[in-house]
Amino acid sequence: MKINELISSFYIYITNEEREIYNQLDERTSLTEFDERQRFIIQNLIRKSLVSKVVANGQELVIKNDWKQTS
Repeated sequence: MKINELISSFYIYITNEEREIYNQLDERTSLTEFDERQRFIIQNLIRKSLVSKVVANGQELVIKNDWKQTS
């Protein structure tokens, strides 16, 4: 039996603050553009695997992960 057969839907809890920042991350954005509180929230999103951190040219960039719900 596959896990997909056991779990019909999977949700990751996200706070209003996290959702607001998550919706802003449509493009790669430098972490330096965010204040300390926003960086803390972004770290939470990274732990939840909703956002990825990428290092390019010595600069830390973040972008939200693309995912599509499969039926």
